[in-house]
Amino acid sequence: MSEDVFPDSFGEMTHGPGPEDFANGAAALAAGLVREAQALAQSAAALHAATAAGPEGAGDVRRARLALHAGGEAALRAALALDAAAMLGANQKAAELAPRLAEAAKRAGLPAATIAPLLRAAALDFRTDDAAARIAASTLAAELCARLAGQD
Repeated sequence: MSEDVFPDSFGEMTHGPGPEDFANGAAALAAGLVREAQALAQSAAALHAATAAGPEGAGDVRRARLALHAGGEAALRAALALDAAAMLGANQKAAELAPRLAEAAKRAGLPAATIAPLLRAAALDFRTDDAAARIAASTLAAELCARLAGQD
């Protein structure tokens, strides 16, 4: 292998993650967001099922309204997480991605910062031992969260 292809592939690496690491990190974040969406969707479905129990479960109307509201919020957040996961697949820089994420949140009637905890959870739920991709995913998530905080 010639030295001009990957001059610092083994040892002598003095810089952070490269473009491929950031692409892998974004893909891992997207996968984490899909898992977060799945958990939220399951919660929404469970809350909806609890309120649809029929006459024997129709005791407290306030409790049912609260469950329906919480289920609706969970469903909105699940949809937002899936939207964000799709956007992460486009391999854009955080500066380009943050306004698009903020707009998606606003379309769902949620503050832009709503996606931040989902991004952080996805970065923590990293399912590979690729350290450079893990660093890239954490960096991308942190930068997106910081940019989203200023979008509201």
